[in-house]
Amino acid sequence: MELGAFSISLAVTDIRASLAFYQKLGFAVFGGDINQNWLIIKNGPHVIGLFQGMFERNCLTFNPGWDQHAQAIDPFTDVRQLQRQAEQQGLVIQHRSGDSNRGPGSFSLLDPDGNPLLIDQHR
Repeated sequence: MELGAFSISLAVTDIRASLAFYQKLGFAVFGGDINQNWLIIKNGPHVIGLFQGMFERNCLTFNPGWDQHAQAIDPFTDVRQLQRQAEQQGLVIQHRSGDSNRGPGSFSLLDPDGNPLLIDQHR
């Protein structure tokens, strides 16, 4: 399965403190809105999402259709096809993508240790 770009989404308690910490490690804001309590930060190919009050736990995130620079890639495997492939492998889907046949969508699952994975397609 080609899952697309990878990042870790961190459930943070103070987004400004988290941003200041990661900036000291060389990360810079790449996207998001601090006033909405979410930012995407980047250091080279390494991408971290900071999310205050949006997730209960840290989450592994994959973005079909994007490379590590949030640039569109074609062709790519649509999130709904990835969801079907995961189910065919016997994986349990926690949250399913909508009924749309294309465009944005997402699904989530848990690894054997309870770590959440989000497959989140933006286009």
